[in-house]
Amino acid sequence: MSSGITFDPSAIRELAKILRETDLTEIELVEGDSRIRVARLMPAPAAVTYAAPAPMPAPASAPEPTLSAEFDPKHPGAVTSPMVGVAYLSPEPGSPPFVQVGAHVTAGQTLLLIEAMKTFNQIKAPKSGTITRILIEPGTPVEYGEPLMLIE
Repeated sequence: MSSGITFDPSAIRELAKILRETDLTEIELVEGDSRIRVARLMPAPAAVTYAAPAPMPAPASAPEPTLSAEFDPKHPGAVTSPMVGVAYLSPEPGSPPFVQVGAHVTAGQTLLLIEAMKTFNQIKAPKSGTITRILIEPGTPVEYGEPLMLIE
């Protein structure tokens, strides 16, 4: 009775990846009566503004940490995205972020939000420790398994 496109989660993730890589906002596949539409929201620059957190003073010899080719996404302290969506570091525009680099967190504490399908999902700390790196910017589209933060 079912015919047409098979709804394979990995295929949908690949379509979402294509959206991000090509800066498209939506892709739609139609085959017979079946249809898959993958779309992403593009944040409006005027509608969403975030106050930049005060920079943490860093030792003169240590450069500001950034995501680089040397970062291992399988690091035991990496907090990865459990879904495809848009990441936000604060509960609402203009409010302080949930955490900053150098902050001590406890297991289960909210670190950020990921908006997926117009629902805001809390991403909680998997373990206690100190936030040593934040690897995303507010409003950044994220993929499943993408590293978001590092807890040491």
